[in-house]
Amino acid sequence: MTLVFSAEQTRSSAENPDRARFRVCSPRVALAGLLAVTAVLYLWNLGASRWANAFYAAAVQAGASDATAMLFGSTDAANSITVDKTPAALWVMTLSARVFGFNPWSMLVPQALMGVAAVALLYAAVRRVGGPGAGLIAGAVLALTPVAALMFRFNNPDALLVLLLVAAAYCTQRACERDAGRWWLLAAGVAVGFGFLAKMLQALLVLPALSAAYLLAGRPPLGRRVLDTAVAAVAVVVSGGWYVLLAELWPASARPYIGGSQHNSILELALGYNGFGRLTGDEPGGLGNMNHDVGWGRLLGFSMGSDIGWLLPAAVICLAAGFVITRRAPRTDASRAALVIWGGWLAVTAVVFSYMNGIVHPYYTVVLAPAIGAGIGLGATLLWRRRADPRAATTLSGAVLVTSVLGAVLLSRHGDWMPWLRAVVAVGGVAAAVLLLVAGRLGVVATRVVAAVAAVSCLAAPAAVSLATASTPHSGSIPSVGPAPGPRAAVMGGPGGGLLDSPTPRADLARLIATDAGEYTWAAAVVGSNNAAGFQLASGAPVMAVGGFNGTDPSPTLAQFTRYVDEARIHYFIKGRMMTMGHPGGNSARDSSEIAEWVEARYTPVTIDGTAVYDLTQQPRTSQPAHSSGQR
Repeated sequence: MTLVFSAEQTRSSAENPDRARFRVCSPRVALAGLLAVTAVLYLWNLGASRWANAFYAAAVQAGASDATAMLFGSTDAANSITVDKTPAALWVMTLSARVFGFNPWSMLVPQALMGVAAVALLYAAVRRVGGPGAGLIAGAVLALTPVAALMFRFNNPDALLVLLLVAAAYCTQRACERDAGRWWLLAAGVAVGFGFLAKMLQALLVLPALSAAYLLAGRPPLGRRVLDTAVAAVAVVVSGGWYVLLAELWPASARPYIGGSQHNSILELALGYNGFGRLTGDEPGGLGNMNHDVGWGRLLGFSMGSDIGWLLPAAVICLAAGFVITRRAPRTDASRAALVIWGGWLAVTAVVFSYMNGIVHPYYTVVLAPAIGAGIGLGATLLWRRRADPRAATTLSGAVLVTSVLGAVLLSRHGDWMPWLRAVVAVGGVAAAVLLLVAGRLGVVATRVVAAVAAVSCLAAPAAVSLATASTPHSGSIPSVGPAPGPRAAVMGGPGGGLLDSPTPRADLARLIATDAGEYTWAAAVVGSNNAAGFQLASGAPVMAVGGFNGTDPSPTLAQFTRYVDEARIHYFIKGRMMTMGHPGGNSARDSSEIAEWVEARYTPVTIDGTAVYDLTQQPRTSQPAHSSGQR
C-alpha cells in the first residue's frame, strides 16, 4: 500500500548512501497540497459543533476572564473546581479566546491548526529516513484517519497531546542521527513532559519506544547514550512536574478544588483517577469498570474499530516487514531506529488501550494514528523498493488485501450509508493485491497505476468516514466518528443535561441566571460539571459544578455549601439531570446528594422550561435538613 509519484529508484548521495529514495515530482508542491487538504478537512464548517465538549468550553470561558481559572483550568471564573485534567490544552485555547474573544471558532481553530502541524511534523520525521514519498504516505494516513478528523475539530486535550508526542518522536530521530544528539533528546523529553500537562500519564506511553531507539541506535558510545537518556528523563520530570509541584504547594484555600481527585490533590489525580486507575478499573470517584470488550480485539471491535482500526493491520504488517528488511543493518541505521520509535509507540499504546480496565473512550485512539501512518510510510516504502522480490510483493499484496477487506467490514457497521463504497473498496483492493504480486515485472506507467489503485483502495474507506465525520456536528463528552450519531455519540444537549451531555437552556432561564449575577460569587450551582457548563455557557455567569464531572468529588461538602448560602454567595440551585453511580470505594455521590437533599428540603422551587430552580437568597421554609436515604 503505497502512494508513489514515480517508480524510478535512485540512490541518496547524502546522509545514507545505502538508502534508496523515490524520485518524487515536486515534493514541496505535494506536501503543500497535503497540508491544504488537511486544513480544509479540519477547518471547514468548524463552528457547526458550537461549544463541542461544553465541559472544556466552560473552562476556556472561565480562563478567558480570570487568570487563576486559566492557570488551574477551573470550570468557572469563581474557581470552585477544576477540570479533571492538567490544563495545558486549555491554555492554548484560552490564549486564543483572550486575543480573539471567546466563541466556538477562537476555541476550535487552534485545535485544527495543531492537527495540520502534526501532519507536517510527521511528514518531516518520516521523510528524513524514508524519503518524501514515505513522508506523504504517513501524513496522509494521519490526516485521513477518522478519529483524527474528529479530535482535531474538537476541544478535548488530545489534539495537543498528539502534536507534542509527534514532536518528541521527531526530536528523538534527530538525536539518533547525530554524534552529539543530547540536545535533541532533551527536547524530546521536554515535549513529553508538556504532553503530561495535556493528558497526564497517557503521554508517558511513548517513553519506552523513544528510549529504546536512542539506546539502540544512537551514535555516541553506550555510556554516553545511557547518560543522555537519564538527562532526558529528568527533562520529562521537570517540564511536567513543575506544574504538579505548583498545584500541590499552592494554598488550597487560594485555588480551586482539583477535580477528579478525592483529596484535592493533583498528584492523586495523576496517579489515581487519570493514572493507574485507568489500567485497573479501581478509580475512586469514577463510575466503576463499565468495559465489556477488554482484549486484543478491542481496537478492531465495535467500540474502537471505526475510529482507528482501518489501517492498523497494515501498519503491523509493514512494521514487521521493515524490521525483517533492516535486520542486518548497522546498529545506527536510521531506518531501523525510526521503526523502533514508531513501532514501539504503536505496540505499547495499543496493548494498554486494549487491556485497560478503567475508563477508556474510543477517541483516545487518536494517539495511535501518527504511529500507524509512520509505520505504513516506512515499511511500505521499504517493501516497494524490493517489489521484484516475491516475498516483498506478497507482503505488500497481503497488506492491501487485509486493509481493503477490513475497510469494507468497518463500512458495513455504518448501516446503509454509502453501501456502494464497500464493493468498490473490496473489488479495488483485491485487484490491487493481485497486481502487486507482479508489480516488479511491470512497466513504469503500469506500476504507477497499480500503486495508485492500491493507495485508493486502502484510503478510500477511512477518507470517506473522515469526510462524513467532519461534516457532522459533534458535542458532548464522548463524540463518535461517522456520518451520523451512533450508539456512542453524545447528545447535543436537552433542557435537563446529564453526565455526558450539557443542557441547552432557553433564553428565559439563561436570562434569570444572568440577572444580578455580579452580586454573587456564583450565579447558580448544579450537580455535575456538564450541567454547570451548559448553564454557564448560556448565561455567561459563573456556575458552580457540585461534585465535579461525575458528581462524585467531595467539593463542596455540605458544610461548605451551606456556608456559601449563608454568606449569600450562591444565587440559585438548579436541579439538573444527573447520573451518579459513583465508585463504591470512593466518596461516591454522597456530598452532592446531601447538598441536593438539603436544598430541596429547605427551599421552594419554581419551574422554568421544565427545570426546577431554587432561589437560595429567599427565606427557607424550614431550618431542618432533609434526612432522606434516597438519591434524588
